[in-house]
Amino acid sequence: MAVFKPVKTPCVGICSTGIGDAVCRGCKRFSHEVIHWNAYGEEQRRIIAQRLESYLTQVVDNRIEVIDQALLLTQIQHQQIQFKPEQTPQCWVFDLLRAGASQISSLPDYGLALRREWRDCPLTVIRDDIDKDFYALSCAYYERYIAPGLPG
Repeated sequence: MAVFKPVKTPCVGICSTGIGDAVCRGCKRFSHEVIHWNAYGEEQRRIIAQRLESYLTQVVDNRIEVIDQALLLTQIQHQQIQFKPEQTPQCWVFDLLRAGASQISSLPDYGLALRREWRDCPLTVIRDDIDKDFYALSCAYYERYIAPGLPG
């Protein structure tokens, strides 16, 4: 039997569900997931965390390639960036970009490379585009699978 660590809240302290958003612009959870998080069991929390991780991994991987995972991990730890080691390296990349995209001058120093179509784009723009696409994926899922089942 696998032993899992407790799932921590994905909250990033920027909640938009309180102003009526169905999907939080900060953590990308659905409003009902934000509201009921503390009542959920570990399995339900894990399902939510895995969905969010898969979306973020997909969006980051579309723009940035992780060339050297060990170097990325070393740099993130050295820079004392908050991240979740149990997540994919692509999620670590987003944590890195959120912490200091404007201060990174050489992605290879972090074991990373921009995909060809993004090479002329500033990291701050890439960070913002990743966040927008991550939000768009969460919204699309919500609109397709969650909203139709809600009472009208």
